[in-house]
Amino acid sequence: MTEGLASAGSALVTSPEWVDEILLRGADDDGCLYSGGPVDRAALRRLVAQRQARLAEAGLRAGGTLALRLPPSVAYVANLLAGWRIGAQVSLLDHRLTAFEVDAALGRLAPQVLVEPGRITSSPLSPFADVEESVTARPGRPAVTPHAVIQLSSGSTGPSKVIGRTAADLVAEIERYTRIDGVPLPGERIIVLASMVHVLGLVGALLYGLHAGVQVRPPERLTGDSVLDAVAAEPTPATVLGVPFHIGLLASVVDPPRLPQLKRMTTGGEAVPAATATAFTDKYGVPLGNMWGMTEVGVIATDLFGEHRPALTPAPGIEVVERGGELWVSRPESPYVGLSDPDRWADGWLHTRDAGAVDPDTGLVTVRGRLDSQVSVGGLKVDLTEVEATLAELPGVVAAVVLHDDVITAYAQLDAPATAASVQAGLAERLAAYKRPRRVHVLDAIPRTTTGKLVRDRSVLRAAAAGNGVPR
Repeated sequence: MTEGLASAGSALVTSPEWVDEILLRGADDDGCLYSGGPVDRAALRRLVAQRQARLAEAGLRAGGTLALRLPPSVAYVANLLAGWRIGAQVSLLDHRLTAFEVDAALGRLAPQVLVEPGRITSSPLSPFADVEESVTARPGRPAVTPHAVIQLSSGSTGPSKVIGRTAADLVAEIERYTRIDGVPLPGERIIVLASMVHVLGLVGALLYGLHAGVQVRPPERLTGDSVLDAVAAEPTPATVLGVPFHIGLLASVVDPPRLPQLKRMTTGGEAVPAATATAFTDKYGVPLGNMWGMTEVGVIATDLFGEHRPALTPAPGIEVVERGGELWVSRPESPYVGLSDPDRWADGWLHTRDAGAVDPDTGLVTVRGRLDSQVSVGGLKVDLTEVEATLAELPGVVAAVVLHDDVITAYAQLDAPATAASVQAGLAERLAAYKRPRRVHVLDAIPRTTTGKLVRDRSVLRAAAAGNGVPR
């Protein structure tokens, strides 16, 4: 499979036919998607052709620009593939963005055609929507770069960056997935919880699944019981794919049934605390795999069997090095649309802004959090990642973010009976005094990005704390 993918990709990545060769090829009765019922490959090809005709009627041409603002759905998949088959550049906008954020994004991207929701008839808890889309021509501009897809970064630490990836780059990432030990195999299923608007769900579930003959199936509702129902619905092996936030869905199931179909859960986006990983594996008896990736690159390193936690193995074809405490990733060209920032990409290397280390003997990569997590307190170095990990492991702490905001400041989401006082007491037992937060804000819920990552923007967290009243 890998050899055929590489040869097809090299021949077709400069033309829209790569969609047919890499993503849509296969037996007509191959059940590639599931949304209220199976969607086989023949049906998906018909849906793509219908959307392609509709987009063409709206004026979309090869070299044109299309913005998709649809929730994950069959309509989203069909319009995405249709845009690529036309030869257009497709920008992906999360449907959960506010009208203000959408207007700002459209102003930056200037698409010629916009596809957005008309009528949504599914439940708000459904991760895969039943949607009728609206197609609108706009006074935008043609593509000025060769990228097939444009995405906005998650914005967990500040304003979003505009990131572009070519068809060749997407094909290369699909090929990486085919060579990673532990990914779903042909005939298996991916129970997808991660949004397909963002890189983990987009490539790790949708594009890889379409190419490899792995059915992509969301649960009917985003609840623990519904996820397990989706696993149990068919006898074939199933991998649950999400972000650490979704581990809580399965952890909330009090007495889960034995599910021989459940192969593993794989998460990406943030590190999973060791205690959380142990609790999951104890409850379900399957590996909790881990992936590290970025919108700019896709999957970088994995540990799908949970054997090396917290270390990871670089994905095939990806080189990771450590320079001055920062992890750099091989990337032949800048992923950023517009002027290239040498502080982020230069000479074939992407500066991830993640702190970490690479074992010189094994090549395993350990990600230690953001590079800016190192601060000085009274002349003593403090790693805020260590403080945050210690806080997150305390009883009753659901989620935590630790920043240096004049002083070390913690934001915590707690379950009763945990309180700010009990958190402080727990930290006093585990951390030296100079490392401990001087302020602890207890929030009803820590803000998250649309990808489920905890927001680390100081202004957003300050506003959330102010809205919660005084620290408790």
